Amino acid sequence: MSSAELLDRARRVIRADADAVLATLAAVDDAFLEVAGLLSTCAGKILVTGSGTSGAVASRAAHLLSVGGTPAFYLPPADGLHGGLGVLQPGDIVLALSKGGSSAELNSFCARARTLCGCLVSITAVPESELGRMSDHVIRLALPDDADLGSVVATGSSLASAAVTDALVEVTRVARGYGWDKILFTHPSGAVGRDAEASLKRLAGAGAGS
Repeated sequence: MSSAELLDRARRVIRADADAVLATLAAVDDAFLEVAGLLSTCAGKILVTGSGTSGAVASRAAHLLSVGGTPAFYLPPADGLHGGLGVLQPGDIVLALSKGGSSAELNSFCARARTLCGCLVSITAVPESELGRMSDHVIRLALPDDADLGSVVATGSSLASAAVTDALVEVTRVARGYGWDKILFTHPSGAVGRDAEASLKRLAGAGAGS
């Protein structure tokens, strides 16, 4: 394969990724708002879970939700099925990520988790899947046919899931009234903490206090 062909292939992957993310705009609807409302008023914890690449996205989402003032943590389905389910309480919410909603391990975890927590929410491209059917609320990912490499490797679909969870992070942050001052207080390390004072002044000047 020539250099030109390799570059063309690389660009096609990036275009497919971009198209997958843009397609998630369709997921920002009334169902999205209902889920955001549940997360922003949850008095317990948000347990975020997923298998494989969805698990990596789930771990990222749990971290960002906590950064934005919504207490969350990541638990892999396998760990949950080995006793980790004991962490769940009636006031908690489980947020499950799965493109196809057919992972046996994830679905076994969610079926048990649903009996222990207050609500099961899923983000999936297949609402009629086993995961979708057992969920109390579903955010549907509308994905282009060529979103993933070979329709096998979760490239665009994982970015799409990340985009939707990023949107949930911001909407729940605003709904909770968790301002940038609180974020910067709980993020004192690294460049973020070092530049906190300057960041607050910049945000205030831009009218982005919330």
